[in-house]
Amino acid sequence: MSSRTFGVVAALLGFAGVAAGAFGAHALKARLGSDALAVFETGVRYHLVHALALFAVAWVCSHWPSRAARISGWLFIAGVVLFSGSLYVLALTSERIFGAITPAGGVCLLAGWLALAWAAWRGKT
Repeated sequence: MSSRTFGVVAALLGFAGVAAGAFGAHALKARLGSDALAVFETGVRYHLVHALALFAVAWVCSHWPSRAARISGWLFIAGVVLFSGSLYVLALTSERIFGAITPAGGVCLLAGWLALAWAAWRGKT
């Protein structure tokens, strides 16, 4: 995957994160309890932070292309889908089984940061 593709995906994730935040603030505020709304907001926060992280991946891929940089991008994408996605579904449905997916997404996000650090460390200037 190229730096441009990661940049496009980052922008789309950012768009979706802002849309989810607006949906939570306006449409869900009156419909969800405070606990479920807090879960939803946690999903939005991590979603947006990792959309920005994916822009960092795009930058690293363009300056220090490597397998580790590409892996970090895929890990961030998977992490947002699994971590934030499971929190969104958990908040909206109250089905606790979706909470079991969240840690896998968190591991992907953590691994993404490590892979990005490795790519930056090993990058040639």
